[in-house]
Amino acid sequence: MSVTEDKDAARQRTGTSGGAPPPRGLVERTAAWSMAHRKSTILLWVLAVVLAYGASMVTGVKDQEDADNLTGQAAVAERMMDDADFADEGVERVLIQAREGKLSAATAQSVVSSLRTRYADVSDVTKVGAPVTSEDGRSVLLPVTLDLGSGDDKKKPKSVVGPMLKATEAEQKAHTDLRVEQLGKGSLTKDLSTRLGSDFQRAEFISLPLTLVILIVAFGALLAAGLPVLLGITAVIFAMGLAGVTSLIVPVNENQASLILLMGLAVGVDYSLFYIRRRREERALGKSPEAALRIAAATSGRAVLVSGLTVAIAMAGMFLSGSMLFSSLALGTVLVVLVAVLGSLTVLPAALAGLGDKIDRPRIPLLWRRTNVGKESRLWAAVLRPVLKAPAASLVIGLVAMLALAAPALDMKLKLPGDEDLPRSIPIMKTYDRVVEAFPSEGTAHEVAVEHDKSRSQEVAEALTALHDKAMASGRFAKSKKPDLELSRDGTVSRLELHVSGDADGKQAKETLKLLRGDLAPGALTGDAVDKWAVGGATAFSTDFSQTLEDRLPMVIGFVMLICLGIMLLAFRSVALALLTGALNVLSVAAAYGVLVLVFQHEWAENVLGFDSNGAVVSWLPLILFVVLYGLSMDYHVFVLSRIREGVRRGSSAHEAIRHGILTSAGVVTTAAVIMVAVFAVFATLSTLEMKQLGVGLAVAILLDATLIRGVLLPAALKLLGSKAWREPRALRDVPAVSHD
Repeated sequence: MSVTEDKDAARQRTGTSGGAPPPRGLVERTAAWSMAHRKSTILLWVLAVVLAYGASMVTGVKDQEDADNLTGQAAVAERMMDDADFADEGVERVLIQAREGKLSAATAQSVVSSLRTRYADVSDVTKVGAPVTSEDGRSVLLPVTLDLGSGDDKKKPKSVVGPMLKATEAEQKAHTDLRVEQLGKGSLTKDLSTRLGSDFQRAEFISLPLTLVILIVAFGALLAAGLPVLLGITAVIFAMGLAGVTSLIVPVNENQASLILLMGLAVGVDYSLFYIRRRREERALGKSPEAALRIAAATSGRAVLVSGLTVAIAMAGMFLSGSMLFSSLALGTVLVVLVAVLGSLTVLPAALAGLGDKIDRPRIPLLWRRTNVGKESRLWAAVLRPVLKAPAASLVIGLVAMLALAAPALDMKLKLPGDEDLPRSIPIMKTYDRVVEAFPSEGTAHEVAVEHDKSRSQEVAEALTALHDKAMASGRFAKSKKPDLELSRDGTVSRLELHVSGDADGKQAKETLKLLRGDLAPGALTGDAVDKWAVGGATAFSTDFSQTLEDRLPMVIGFVMLICLGIMLLAFRSVALALLTGALNVLSVAAAYGVLVLVFQHEWAENVLGFDSNGAVVSWLPLILFVVLYGLSMDYHVFVLSRIREGVRRGSSAHEAIRHGILTSAGVVTTAAVIMVAVFAVFATLSTLEMKQLGVGLAVAILLDATLIRGVLLPAALKLLGSKAWREPRALRDVPAVSHD
């Protein structure tokens, strides 16, 4: 299965441990050293994992700020406001609402008075404002300010909101006939981080046992099944530790841990699976344990290196996105892939050398008999028979099916999810809906941030007031009698909030943002008092982010495809194979895009997956899916093409080489695909729309890649190409192979 198998490697296939030639190439020499020093290798691996994770605990993990996730004018506005110190940043709003009918003034006054008493005992509460009654008289909103400190000692709202939440909950228990609920940046982020964190833990809890069960079925032996899971887990821990340390340079995004877990389990288990399966195959052919392991290193080990480098480079394409969000995700995935490759080339052969044939124990009787590596897959043999008999027709049918799945992607709409897209199964989101319904001015808002000299703050306030009046006169914004204007404590940044009806990504919000940026703000903020201005807010965040991705996506795609095609060209020395691989990978990604549009832009799958459609795909998902899927698809292609090329180099006909290569790789590729699809499907059950879409997109693409592409399109195309598929360009004959020194 080697992607750069030479004559020495071929001789190893027929030799024994005593007659095998010295190892060649970095991969084989590394594996040979690890096998010879197995205890030291395993100890060094464990030590490295512990040190990496321990180092992250020492340095601490630096999280991304809100502005780090943004681009364009929205990022400018957010940074201006983050750097400033606004007194209302720690404001929590307490909703007092009658469950039915109107709220009497006496009841409202009594509850407000009781809350003031409770909050007086909360040290972080600095001010309890005047209550505001809704127009329908059913609700009262009480603003409460928390002390967040200032400067270097400034705290995040979620870190100080706990005692106030307990006081609010106590008041709710005393008035079961009313709703007494709290909403603010602190309470919202605290509740969401707790619930989404438990989501992530649930994914871990389900993914690991599920992966182990699938491997037990595939191998029929506990040790053989447990070793890949152990490597995957340690690779994830190792990479998370490294990501924590590197967060001092590239701050961590909240989704990074989920992606590291997904990728770490996927590639870590895959690479172990390739290695162990090949060793077992060679043992079944009569090789000694040492010879079988050396052959696995010379073949599967090299395939792992090429595959891992390709996946890592594909992930690195996200650095070109122009967003810190993607830089964080790129760094996390690159780290976990490289760590998984390192573990597969060192600690895995060391562990296999130490276990010897014990790796196939304890055996599960019924399952063990089903895992005979000498058997060909009847299912894939049946699929291949008509494909190789009529390759042209099979290729056309396969392409039509994939293009039909990809077609809906032409109607893809992008949106950066906001508060309105969070699952309503979370209680605080129901509170959010009730507050916005009763007090529309608490909903979607455009934020106009202005930077100025402290001495010109009054002039800026007048300009922003004039801007507010023009906005009200347009009739396009939510009505407000006076401007929602705030000045930072140092007097250098002013902020005006202009509210709109409907969702942040709705038609009215987008139209008013365009009006504000294109006409109203430039006309009102032209005086000498204004140093810099920008319009932010949820609508601006989503609009600017989506625009940046549209601008940068072609660059990312071009980089990933060119670099990956270059690696494939050097690995297989074939222009035809490199281009074919690139085309098939793009096809699987396009099909995944199409399925995402079908499932998430429409409402038919809402009850199945437990979500409310917002009529769009998450803005950052197309780029993430492209780089991840393009990289993961290389796993299968490198593995399968390597096995096919072994047959070609032995002198087999194209028909026999394709058949032998696909059928001998069918077991391991199918198992790897089942594991990936199962793990990714678990993430489709999580609460947030982002994780659901990511899980579905990855699962669908891997399923298509391992079935329709690997079983139909790839063999059909190779059969039609014949010997041309393996023709080596003259320019590459003197170029060293990528897996050699």
